[in-house]
Formats: sequence, structure tokens, C-alpha cells
Amino acid sequence: MNFTRWSARLPGTQRRAAARTEDAPTALSSEGSVPAARAEQLTDAAVLLPAVDELPAREVLDRIPALVALVHGPDHRLAYVNDAYVAAFGVRPAGAPARDALPELAEVGLLPLLDQVLRSSKPRTVKSRKAPGGRSYTFTCTPVEISATPEGGGVLIFAADVTDHAEAAERLRASERRQRETAVTLQRSLLPQELEEPDDLRVAATYHPGGTEAAVGGDWYDVITLGGGRTALVIGDVMGRGVRAAAVMGQLRTAVRAYARLDLPPHEVLQLLDGLAMEIDANQIATCAYAVHDPNEGRLVYASAGHLPILVRDESGTVLRADEPTGPPLGTGGWMHASGSIPLGPGSTAVLYTDGLVERRNEDLDEGIASLERALAGATGTPQVVCDRLVRSAGVTADHDDDVAVLVLQHPARTGPDGELFRNAALELLGGVEAAPRARAFASGVLTSWRFPPDLHDLGVLAASELVANSLQHGTPPMRLRLRRTDRRLIVEVTDGDDHLPRRRRAEPADESGRGIAIVATIASNWGSRRTPGGGKAVWCEFALPRTT
Repeated sequence: MNFTRWSARLPGTQRRAAARTEDAPTALSSEGSVPAARAEQLTDAAVLLPAVDELPAREVLDRIPALVALVHGPDHRLAYVNDAYVAAFGVRPAGAPARDALPELAEVGLLPLLDQVLRSSKPRTVKSRKAPGGRSYTFTCTPVEISATPEGGGVLIFAADVTDHAEAAERLRASERRQRETAVTLQRSLLPQELEEPDDLRVAATYHPGGTEAAVGGDWYDVITLGGGRTALVIGDVMGRGVRAAAVMGQLRTAVRAYARLDLPPHEVLQLLDGLAMEIDANQIATCAYAVHDPNEGRLVYASAGHLPILVRDESGTVLRADEPTGPPLGTGGWMHASGSIPLGPGSTAVLYTDGLVERRNEDLDEGIASLERALAGATGTPQVVCDRLVRSAGVTADHDDDVAVLVLQHPARTGPDGELFRNAALELLGGVEAAPRARAFASGVLTSWRFPPDLHDLGVLAASELVANSLQHGTPPMRLRLRRTDRRLIVEVTDGDDHLPRRRRAEPADESGRGIAIVATIASNWGSRRTPGGGKAVWCEFALPRTT
């Protein structure tokens, strides 16, 4: 085998030899640039150094620490392996086809590459392939000419051990996986483990973290029962990725629940949340949509801080988009948010979602929202079924490049026996001392018609009497008494035109007033008050109904 013929064709050999040939005369012929003694030493060294073409290739290759093998012909018959190759995989029989002589190359899938290199006469490299024995190598296959063989063509296989690099990369990937798992665990632990179940709404939600290559974001959702039959619904998205975004999300979600208990209008809740977001991290912003459903009004009152529009499909299948008003994201400061409303009557379905559901790199955002509208128009069934269908229609998979949160709520149209469990009755209170007895008579008649047991009937009449008396004494017209029953509770609510909220206090023995709210708080399961949008207030209490077996 004439190794000298192909030794000069090793990658870089010809280039380095040519460079030395061109540089040597220039350095020695420059007069005055090198002292005589120095020039003489350089001349002697040049004479002593052998040319690359004169180096014995077999001796050089045997001493290379990398793995080297030479194959020739269409069957890639083995012509040579160096000592490093023998030390790694054992003695290999010369003259045998590579499939038999070099089975380790077959296991790493290198044989098709040898065919490609032989046909194209172009070198090819495959990076970090794990060979038998657990070591990882980067293989470079270079075409060579072998004149001593009938075929004339061969492939030089050069394998560099990159095990340390591969193991370091694997440790890095494992660390990233652990960090992602930590972020996902934190994210899921901060989301509601079980959604609250409002009396008048059916709700479902889903969260899909981004794929393994995408860090977890800060998407969240929540359902908060406010009392008096009203329900708050929240969807949000913290900009950024990883544990930090999930931690900020947890703080914002906790704050939303606290602010929701104040029973403020949606835009005031976002205003408070905006200030808190700036305190948490001035460089972190978030989008959020906060909505409140009141079954008595049949509307969804909402405010948006840079979030995507809520979609509502009515009973006829028409999809409405709640576009306005929309303020800037949370954490920007200096902006007054505003509330809007959209109908959500019986038979309607609403969807709140984050941008991961509709945003695509090669598609306009409005097109994504329009696609979601079409999917919602045809999605029927329970909220969970609708939720799953919307996620599938958007093409969300396990390797999705962004996390996705979806919250679906339905206001069912109840008829028949189920409808008998959800009833409303209201009485306008015209001023005068006769308003209180008329309210008591109205409450007694309604509760009797609803077939409440005597003890609950009497408690409901007492609560209505105290709330009406409190409104007559401290409120202003217009006044209204409203009774509402669901399958779980009785709700008594009185509204008037004064926005001063009552509070529970201890009345002294000599006081002539101040005991009404204390009595209501004592006999009712829950009570509260809120300011109404048009000015004024609503004071309510509720009684849990006995469970039927």
C-alpha cells in the first residue's frame, strides 16, 4: 500500500506545506532584517526539518491519538486502522468489508455516509455520535486516491473523541430540563388546583406549558366567587420566561384574589394591580383581563390591560368580540383603565385565553383570533369539551413554542325542573314608612311560593326586613329589594342611590340604630356590600340551602 500518495492529501496538509514553502525564502532573503548568526541558525533548521511529503505516513498515523481508518472500494474494504482505533475497538481484519470489519461504524450509522463521500468526492462530518463502549466521537470522512488498489478510490475516516464535550452538553441539557421542570411545577402549583364552581356558571380551564425547547411563561387564570351570585373571571400573561415569570405570576394572581374581595369595578381592580406590578418589578410587565358576571344583569362587565379580546358566542351561535376598551399592560403606570360590557345571557359561552393560543410566527394576530372565532362558533358541548376543541383547532401540541391558558365559561339556559331551582323576584321600594312592611310581605310571599322550609323562610324574611330598614334610614331612592334562589343558596339584596357602604359595628345599649347589619351578619351564611356602576350601593346576604339527598 502506497501511503505516501495519500498522506499528502490529509485535510490541511497541502495548505500547510505550501505556506511553509512560500514563507521560507522570503524570511531568508530579506537583507538586513535578520542578523547573520540568526540567519545561519534558521538555514540549518530548515535543512534539518523534513518536508511533509517525505514524512512516513504510517508512522504519523499510528501515533495520532484520534481514531483513523482507511477503507477503499464500493464495499469499503478495510485497508488500515491506527493504534488508537485498535485500542478503542480491538484488532480489525484487513481486506474485509466495513460492515463486517468495522461494525461500530454501522451502529453509529456511518456506512451510508461513506457511500455518499465516495460518490461525491466531498468530505462529510457527523458530530458527537455515541459508539459502542459509551465514548462519543465526531467523525470526518474524507475522499482519498489509492493508486495501489484496483478501485483507486477510498475514504479516510478520522474520529475525534468528544466524550467530555458530549457529557458536558448532556449535563447542561439535564440542568435545563430540571430548571424547566421546576418552573412548570411552580407554575402549576400557583394555578388553581380546582376551579371554584359558581351557582349560575359552568367553567373549565386548561394550561399547556411550552415545548421542551421553550421556557415556561407566566400564563394564569382564575375563577373567584364574589358573593351575591356574582363571579369574577381572570386571565393573564406575564411577559418573560422561566421561574421568575412564574413567581411574578403567582404574586399577581394572589393580589387579584385579594382585590376581588373588595368587590370593586373591573377597571379599579386593574388600576390597583398596575401599581402592584410596578412595585414587584419595574422591568416586568403583564397583560390581564378581569371580568365580572352578574346573573341578574345578564352581562359580562370587563376591563383589559393590554390583553386579547374576550370572545362570546350567544345562544344563536353568533360570536361577539369584546374589543374595547383596552388599556396598556400592567406595570406601565400612568394610565386610567376603563370598564366595558358584553351580553352573556342564558345559553351563552365566553372564552378568555392567552396569546399562545392564537399567535403564530408566520400569521397575523388578527388572523389567529379570527380562526378562534370560527372554531368557537362550531364548538358545542360542556365547557371542558369546548376548551379541548379550541386547543386542538389551534394546533397546540406538546412541542408548542409558547404556553397556553384557556378559560371557558357557560351561562346555561335552564328549563323544566332545573329552571325551578333558579328563580328571581324584585320589588321597587317607594319611600315612606309603609315600604318596610310591604317588603316583609313581599319576601314572605315569594319564599312561600318557592317552598322554603319554615326556618329558612323566617330567616329570609328577617334579613330582607333588616336590609330594607337600613336602606330606608341611611340610603336614598331609588331602592329595590331583590330575592334570588339557586340550587345552592338564597340571596337577599337591597340597592339604593347612596354610595356610602355600611359596616358592621358593635352597638351600645343606648343606641337606637346600628344593629341591623350585625343581625344580618349573624343569621346569614355570608354578607357584603359594593358600589354599583351608576352610583349607589348594593347590600346583600345569602343563606346556604340544605342539601337534598
